[in-house]
Amino acid sequence: MSVYKILTDPNPVLRQKCAEVKRINAGVLRVLENMRDTMYFAEGIGLAAPQIGVSKRIIVVDPGDNYLEIINPVIVSREGEQNRSEGCLSVPGKVGWCNRAQKVRVTGLNALGEDVDLEAEGLLALVLQHEIDHLDGILFPDKAVRLRNDDF
Repeated sequence: MSVYKILTDPNPVLRQKCAEVKRINAGVLRVLENMRDTMYFAEGIGLAAPQIGVSKRIIVVDPGDNYLEIINPVIVSREGEQNRSEGCLSVPGKVGWCNRAQKVRVTGLNALGEDVDLEAEGLLALVLQHEIDHLDGILFPDKAVRLRNDDF
């Protein structure tokens, strides 16, 4: 098990637009494994590669019932609206309410290089949007309509 330190705001890596993964190799597979271990160790439900200092378009998510790894994820459609509270391992101690799509369709690749085409709604849709934002240097406070300290 390899657990990495999660970068926190204002680390500049978190504000960079990540590069696409051109080839899935042993290094990418190691990053996926480290991201999974780090996310579960930190008790998170999603993690993007820049949060462990890797500026590549890779995310892992598990909102409680479905572990997913997506390389080069792209949101290809959005429907509806949800407004929920969000937190982030890279913005500790803060909670905010963000407007997100209720349903999304995401495409990308899995660890085998196979196409992923996923429709998600509710919490999974929120987590996918949150993690994909990380790949473009966007943190949830940038979108939050209300932000507060999570200390009570």
